[in-house]
Parts: sequence; C-alpha cells; structure tokens
Amino acid sequence: MVAKRGAIETLDHDSDVLRDNALGDPSRRWLHVYTPPSYDDGRRYPLLVLLAGFTGRGTSFLNWTAWQETLPERLDRLIASGALPPCLVALPDCFTRLGGSQYVNSRAQGRYLDYLCDEIVPFVDARFRTLGPGARAVAGKSSGGIGALWLCLQRPGLFAACASQSGDCAFEISLQPSFAHAAVALEQRGGLAAYWAKLARGEPPAPADHELMTTLACAAAYAPAEAPPDERGEAPATSLAADAPWGFALPFDPETGVTRPEVFAHWLTFDPVQAVVAKPAGLRQLSALHLDAGGSDEYNLQLGARLLSRQLRQLGIAHQHDVFDGGHRGTNHRWDVSLPLLLRALPAAQ
Repeated sequence: MVAKRGAIETLDHDSDVLRDNALGDPSRRWLHVYTPPSYDDGRRYPLLVLLAGFTGRGTSFLNWTAWQETLPERLDRLIASGALPPCLVALPDCFTRLGGSQYVNSRAQGRYLDYLCDEIVPFVDARFRTLGPGARAVAGKSSGGIGALWLCLQRPGLFAACASQSGDCAFEISLQPSFAHAAVALEQRGGLAAYWAKLARGEPPAPADHELMTTLACAAAYAPAEAPPDERGEAPATSLAADAPWGFALPFDPETGVTRPEVFAHWLTFDPVQAVVAKPAGLRQLSALHLDAGGSDEYNLQLGARLLSRQLRQLGIAHQHDVFDGGHRGTNHRWDVSLPLLLRALPAAQ
C-alpha cells in the first residue's frame, strides 16, 4: 500500500513592499506551500514558515539531492510516523542579487521583514485553511535561522514557536572573522566599485566569493544604519554610505581589513545576542523556542548559540538548546528534531 503524499502548491505573488527595491530585484516571486496528505478533509491547520539559508530560496527546499530527502518527502515521512502533526508549510523567496536578504528591512536592499509579515502570512491565511494567530511557527537554518529569530523579535505575537538551526549570532565570532578575507578578495577583484559593477551587470559571483558575498549581503542588511532599527525593524540610511552607489557602508577598512567600529556597531543591533536584551518580549511569549548548532560549525555558531542560550537563561526565556555532531552543512536531519518540537507546541488541526 502506497502512503498518501502531501502536495506542493506554487503561487505567484507580486509584492508591493519589494517593488522598486534598491537592488533592482524582482517584486514578483513564487511562493511554494506544502499541504499535508489529509488537507482535503476540510479541517484548518497550523502554519510553519520555513526560511532558506544564504544563497537559498523557497524552491531550494524542493530540490532533489543524492541520498537525501526533499523537504516534502521528509514532511510526509514525519507526518506518516506520527512524529509531526499535520501542518501547512510556506516556503517564501527572499533571495537578492547579493545572495540573501537576512530577512530584515533595509533601504539598501528592500523591506523583507514587512514582505514576510505583512504580505506573505496574510496571503497564505487568505488562500489556505490556516488556524491563524497562535498557530504559526517560523524556522530556518543559518541566515534563515537568524531570520526566524528576527521576525519573532520584531513582530511579537505573529508567530507562536521558533527554531533557529545554526542561525547567525554572536557576530564578533561568527561574521567579523571574515572581514579580512573579504578585504583581500575585494582588492584582488579590483575593489568594491569594480566588483559592484560586475554584480550590477548580472554576472554571478565565483564559488570562491562566498565569504565576500556573505559580508556584502550582511552589509546591505545591517550597515545602512545611523541608529538602531526603528519600530518596524528598519535601519535608516547612514551618512557613512551616503555617497556610495551601493548604498551601504563596509564594516572594514578595504585597505587593511581592520573593522570599522562605528559601522560594526550597527551590525550588532541585529545580533540576536544583543537584540533579545533590547526586545525580549518577542521570544518570551513563544510556546516553543529551539536553538541548535553543530559542534564543529565552521562559523563558530555553536559558540554563538551557547552565548545566546546563556542570554536567554539570564532573561528567564524558556528554550531548548542542542549541540549535535557535525558542522554547518549537511544538517537537514535536524529538521526531524526541531519541526516536531515546534508543531507539538501549536494547536492541532481542527
């Protein structure tokens, strides 16, 4: 007997808030939504929003890789076994020409926080039988992990459960070490102006440019800031980058690679380790919060998760913190842990 499978529905969504964004990225994007095998029974279901890591988008979760399950296959297996309550899963596209948005509002790239919270969640609620507020979870890996935390910090009450799998945090030990490498890479590629012109022409970066692109994407997300994020989670443009055609300030001196403390200070306002102190309510009211990272994470995110967990304990915020064997890549098996934890904390289909 063949077990019934869930389905993927692909919707075409044209965003108002992403229209005319600074990077010239498309406002019209696909949104994939997984419906569980029992969806035709007429009940309403909890909703999980799953955020892709850097260089990924919603479609990435559907890609087949040798010896690995696709996300729909994983969800089907977990639901069939009873480990995961049946749920809807939305897979949004927040990719940018720099590789990713970090899921924040920034005048240097676009309003991706507003896109997800004010457009995508209501869009899914209007087209699928969701249970609405109190029955939503958000999760992600790497950049998607910090994105999940950021959405909950900035929009308390929109989600009731959150998981950050190897999510960016403790920027001093996870992101700052790449600044020197990025400075060398930029010099070898003719400087930022020349490299930016290449990207503006639509030429893809080389595989060796991953760390450089990560730094530039984070700069576009975090650097156009003269003050901490406002109530919408958006950082106003900074005078440090006012004359730069790319619209953001580099966090390092391009000649020496030395960190610019006045710019990096703005980055740190987006670091969950610091942001949770400024706005603890968004995480405190969650029904479930899960953090994990591999003990051999190449970006020291196991240390970042440990620091964030310590901060959460000091603030009295309940959470589960795990360290698993492995590094930053090849961690899809961890969804078997985090997703059931989140969905069991939400109301069941009814």
